Amino acid sequence: MGLDPLNPQVPISVPTGRARGRLAILPWFLFLCATALAAWLAWQMWQPAPIGDPLATSLVAFDKQNRLTVFSAELAPVVASDDSRLFGLVTAHQVAVIPARVDYAIDLGKVGRDRMSWDKASRTLTVRLPALEVTRPNLDEARAQYLREGVWITRAAQDKLTRDNTRLAERMAVEQAANPVLLGLARSAAKDAIRQNLAIPLKVAGFGDVKLSVSIDGELLKP
Repeated sequence: MGLDPLNPQVPISVPTGRARGRLAILPWFLFLCATALAAWLAWQMWQPAPIGDPLATSLVAFDKQNRLTVFSAELAPVVASDDSRLFGLVTAHQVAVIPARVDYAIDLGKVGRDRMSWDKASRTLTVRLPALEVTRPNLDEARAQYLREGVWITRAAQDKLTRDNTRLAERMAVEQAANPVLLGLARSAAKDAIRQNLAIPLKVAGFGDVKLSVSIDGELLKP
């Protein structure tokens, strides 16, 4: 705060050091904003031409991933086994619920130019993927639940019942993994993943927004 030299009775405000610093930065800030706006307008008026061809760009994107897990399913097979000893005098029965996980994957290493086509007129890239691969079930026996019945169950009988139920649970998990509903979900997830993985590289390469038509071997196509 100071005094007006023409009228000493009237106080005037004097910018502090911080205020003077802000006033000094303001022109530079406006300059940077104008430069950014000019660069954006120039990009809109002149965009780089596509580099290479869309098939080569897509194949490079596939090479970086090779094998892609697209979906996982948690299953809970319920199985039962029996054990008989001493000529049938001692019997035991065990019911088991063993959580299992299966993964659905696509081997992108099998995708070559023969599985891809480019329609320049409609800007559509068509990709045909190999069939889904289902991994071997991963049984989580640490979370398994067992119910045993029998008057006398020896340690050997218990171990045998557990081994038998483990084999049954793995076989049942394989059958459950082939359920049409799960396969449909896995195929949908695979198509979405491929579209996302190809859209960005194609856009960066200068092709803009490309339509992607993805199909998978083994699926029933709607008429």
